[in-house]
Amino acid sequence: MKRKNLVITLTFMLVLLLSTTVFGAETDPALLNSQRFGILTIIPPLVAIILAFITKNVVISLFLGVFSGAFLIQLNNGGALSAIFNGFLDVINRLVGSLADPWNAGIILQCMTIGGLIALVSKMGGAKAVAESLAKKAKTPISAQIITWLLGLLVFFDDYANSLIVGPIMRPVTDKMKVSREKLSFIVDATAAPISGIALISTWVGYEISLIKDAYASIGQEVNAYGLFVQTIPYRFYNILILLFIVASALTLRDFGPMLKAERRARTTGKVLRDGAKPMVSSEATALEPKEGIKLTVWNAIIPIGVLLIGSFAGFYFNGYKSIMGGEDEALKAILTSAPASFTAIREAFSASDASVVLFQAALLASIVSIIMGMIQKIFTLEEALDTWVEGMKSLIITGVILVLAWSLSSVIKELGTAKFLVKVFESSLPPFMLPTLIFVMGSIISFATGTSYGTMGILMPLAVPIAFTLGGGDAHFMIINCSAVLTGAIFGDHCSPISDTTILSSMGTACDHIDHVNTQIMYSLTIGAITILFGYLPVGLNLPIIIVLPVAIFATIATLFIFGKPVGDGIASKSLEKKVV
Repeated sequence: MKRKNLVITLTFMLVLLLSTTVFGAETDPALLNSQRFGILTIIPPLVAIILAFITKNVVISLFLGVFSGAFLIQLNNGGALSAIFNGFLDVINRLVGSLADPWNAGIILQCMTIGGLIALVSKMGGAKAVAESLAKKAKTPISAQIITWLLGLLVFFDDYANSLIVGPIMRPVTDKMKVSREKLSFIVDATAAPISGIALISTWVGYEISLIKDAYASIGQEVNAYGLFVQTIPYRFYNILILLFIVASALTLRDFGPMLKAERRARTTGKVLRDGAKPMVSSEATALEPKEGIKLTVWNAIIPIGVLLIGSFAGFYFNGYKSIMGGEDEALKAILTSAPASFTAIREAFSASDASVVLFQAALLASIVSIIMGMIQKIFTLEEALDTWVEGMKSLIITGVILVLAWSLSSVIKELGTAKFLVKVFESSLPPFMLPTLIFVMGSIISFATGTSYGTMGILMPLAVPIAFTLGGGDAHFMIINCSAVLTGAIFGDHCSPISDTTILSSMGTACDHIDHVNTQIMYSLTIGAITILFGYLPVGLNLPIIIVLPVAIFATIATLFIFGKPVGDGIASKSLEKKVV
């Protein structure tokens, strides 16, 4: 009898276990798809990336990438013919779903509104006045590039805002100094996510901190996540090195690879774009000129852009403040109540804010200020101002289309389990010193294939911390290094990816051909990525101190320019420079 009861009990437990396993798996279709399709899960990103390079048409490439993924998913429900029909319907649903997402809608509105703002500033002569003012200081290609870099650092709080503000302002200046659009878009892109990802206060910090906190909680450790984030900054090799690489390239006037060809074309012929290039801005927006006879003043740019920046900062704080006070974290509420102006309060408020909404609000406010300023100065009437604003928004419609397609591709990749497959392929037992490098490479591949640094961080951080804890024997320093590898690898892959939203926005903000931007930038990104591994994560994985590793990595970055780079060539001045350098 007892044996019979035991058998019944064991049978019941086995059925319960199997049911739990099955139902648990059913709640994660991405895992099931990754197991079913295996290597086929990488088809969508491969289709999008390869076709983008072959056809040089990002819209068609992204659409076919989304469709290929939707087709595979629909194979679960029927045959090939049915999957084609249902896959097409699935693509439509994903496009609509991408626009229906509040965050995505906010980004689209933000982009278009900033486009309208830039058009108003241009029509008032503000952009031209700033360009002429900066051109007085930017008297050489060197100073033009350095000023662009400095502006990129100043707009540190959000990568999207960086791409949309710095590019349009500096484009006339760099054009005059015969700096190629490819080089300008590289500088803008390389000072977007890399600086926002390591800034002490930015729209990225909250997400990165939450990932770190949750990952450590999974191994039973309660930590000061912000403190750990700060400790990862010296180990964010790619972010630091790519920022320094820009300065070194500008000061030495040396380039290599496709960028060298683009820069020499611009210097020798004055063509900042190659023949046949398709810049990601409409001719109407590019041709917006101030009315003849109006007095050019930099205040027509400084005030609107200042309102945008100040409005963004104020918006981040108050939006985050409202979010925290409406939440359940009593400790954060106490901080905001007792010391609302403290560094901690500001940091937490920024982290809790909704960047898409705040930047849209700030851009709308700045647009209203611009319209009022133009009407007061009698530059345009209200009707003319609104027409100009709408015209500026029109120039970004194509960008909105590309962003929606990129988000749809991200969703189909997520459901297909592409990232889970890649993680499984590259996850294996290895010496502890190799783990930071492996994590960096995994993050790079996933981020490149999916076009999202945020998604990659969310996938890898929960895996990296427990693995680092196990392989490193619980060493806190080793875990920090691996956390930095996750965050840095995600940004590196995203920086290389032609389907990344920040890569797209950088092309748009600088009016550069998107494929040309990707082709010229990827060589530099891969070079700094290799230095990050060889002179960064491998040495620190072997327990070499960061005080030695980081300076050596910086030296290697500069040395690379002299080993592989060649002087661009800039007339008589460059010939004398070449004699000094070579």
